[in-house]
Amino acid sequence: MILEKLSLINYKNIQSAALDLSPKINCFIGQNGVGKTNVLDAIYYLSFCHSANNPNDSQVIRHGEAFLMIEGKYGDRSQEELLITCGIKRGQKKHFKKNKKEYKRLSEHIGLIPVVMVSPSDTLLIDGGSEERRRLMDMVISQYDRSYIEHLNRYNKALLQRNTMLRAEEEPNYDVMSLWEEQMAMSGEQIYQKRDAFVKEMVPIFQRFYETISGNREQVALNYVSHCQRGPLLEVIQRDRFKDRAVGYSLHGIHRDDLEISLAGHQMKREGSQGQHKTFVIALKLAQFDFLKRTNTQTTPLLLLDDIFDKLDAQRVEQIVSLVAGNEFGQIFITDTNRDHLDQILSASSHDYKIFYVENGNVEEKGK
Repeated sequence: MILEKLSLINYKNIQSAALDLSPKINCFIGQNGVGKTNVLDAIYYLSFCHSANNPNDSQVIRHGEAFLMIEGKYGDRSQEELLITCGIKRGQKKHFKKNKKEYKRLSEHIGLIPVVMVSPSDTLLIDGGSEERRRLMDMVISQYDRSYIEHLNRYNKALLQRNTMLRAEEEPNYDVMSLWEEQMAMSGEQIYQKRDAFVKEMVPIFQRFYETISGNREQVALNYVSHCQRGPLLEVIQRDRFKDRAVGYSLHGIHRDDLEISLAGHQMKREGSQGQHKTFVIALKLAQFDFLKRTNTQTTPLLLLDDIFDKLDAQRVEQIVSLVAGNEFGQIFITDTNRDHLDQILSASSHDYKIFYVENGNVEEKGK
């Protein structure tokens, strides 16, 4: 899938932009805070129906404005054009359309235009709580398996109902609670199986990317842990009902799953340097890209690289440049404050490219 044209009105600090894009490499250069990331975020929005870093739709509308519009014109190998539009009026629900026909459910759109985004906030995958790592699994799997979203929605609904009963002042009706627990167990085991299969397939790809970027100097590992590994999930959930009642929420289930991250056998969070953390994140995201590319979507994802070179030594930068400039990757969008890194990528690639300068929300294409 190729994003040929991107049009923005009142998206974050961008008042208006209409961009004709390169089918291969698109570089956005500018100082911090001028709007480079907002361009990439708008592309992300067109794929996931929400911002990568702000869940509140009203907050992505430009200050002082009543609405926003995002429009992307895409092409694929069959040369069929695809027009995706999103409109939001402040205080109202958003409208997402495919070729001018509005979606009944936004979940129907997820996976149509696969995207992998690498950004500075991804260090939360290491430093943050387990919900960050679960979100990563959910984001990737939902792009190629539509039933995954349905199971996740059913599980979360049942979890919410069970937690509400656990927090109630009066003693819960345990027959009713059993129904919600059965729903949690049924959907939860489906989610576990899909997460487990995904992690097992992705880990060797991730390790290969990490070793390439680090020059084979370090060994990293990912280990998926889940309460489903303790036995039938329904039994695990019901085993500590009274303890759950005491604390007021569900202590067991796939909502507690995690990915354990290690460097040379030690916790990455405690042992890794900033450069190693960033190498980990980039390798993990490139592995996601490779994974999505080979799934039944049969669509090369868009790759969004937001300020990825900071805190990396020259050798790691060179390895990343060599990777992303190759033929394995499709259309790429890169931001940086310094053109030197981008010139390295462009000089290492024979592909078409465009350069855009961003300043105070204005995006302007510059000559090569």
